[in-house]
Amino acid sequence: MLKNGFRQKIIDFADSHYYQTLTKTLIGCKSVLDVGCGSWSPLARVKKTFSSEGIDIHQPSLNQIKRLKIHDRYRLGDVTRLANFYQPKSFDAVVCLDLIEHLEKPAGEKLLRAMETIARRKVILLTPNGFTGQDPLKGNPHQVHRAGWRVADFKNRDYQVYGMRGAKFIRGGCATIRFKPWFLWGLLATLSQPLVYFFPNLAYQLLAVKRTA
Repeated sequence: MLKNGFRQKIIDFADSHYYQTLTKTLIGCKSVLDVGCGSWSPLARVKKTFSSEGIDIHQPSLNQIKRLKIHDRYRLGDVTRLANFYQPKSFDAVVCLDLIEHLEKPAGEKLLRAMETIARRKVILLTPNGFTGQDPLKGNPHQVHRAGWRVADFKNRDYQVYGMRGAKFIRGGCATIRFKPWFLWGLLATLSQPLVYFFPNLAYQLLAVKRTA
């Protein structure tokens, strides 16, 4: 138990730059839609200065996240039909964190258009840099990865793109450290974060932000 607790503290420290960046990006936003919120959302690590709603297609995941009280409201729904649920300009920010890679590329592009219409101020996405394979997790068939996204995919749509979670070669599926000892390689991933933030092509994940105001 002590070992697992120490490991989690190291993971939280390594991810702190991501949560800090997400917090700064949401400054000034009073309402947030979390697309594909799943059973847990990174917004749990963001100081709540806004109202928020989570939408997800998987009822068991919604049941879990409701118990955590991360959002003010929840909706069961297919995110590929997002425009059917929400009016244009109905949220200051629309976030889509670790979701778009679970859709085929055409469905992902359709989702981007819908989010850009719904957001008054910003669209924020987090996704792996390129394709990383993933099978269903915890009985959720929607967890399969179906497409990969690269820096150019977002820049061509006028997004600003930043690198997250350190150098790409260090991490494998589910952002796990590929090499041993994990502590040393995890430290190297953390130390590489300031570099890959400005050179996202080298990063494990991409944080893409578009201003829609």
